[in-house]
Amino acid sequence: MSRSLRFHPEAETELNDAADYYAPQSPGLDQRFIAELELALAQIGAFPEASSPGNARTRRKILPAYPYSIMYSMTEWEIRVLAVAHHARRPFYWHGRE
Repeated sequence: MSRSLRFHPEAETELNDAADYYAPQSPGLDQRFIAELELALAQIGAFPEASSPGNARTRRKILPAYPYSIMYSMTEWEIRVLAVAHHARRPFYWHGRE
């Protein structure tokens, strides 16, 4: 069964902010970040229950080459990306997101 993938608006902003941060650091670093994130999203789509549980309703997919995790929840029909969370900033700030 294939679930649709949706981003919380703030998670989409976090993704864009991270890519914008990496863009001036090194040529193509922003695109490598996005490629790794897209690979992680594909893995989540294929195996949504394989990622580590965050709490009773969320899961956490770590991006190996970057200090970010994709925090998501899922229903029978949908995977909802709640946050693209930096590992060293404001832990659990996204907890109120649905």
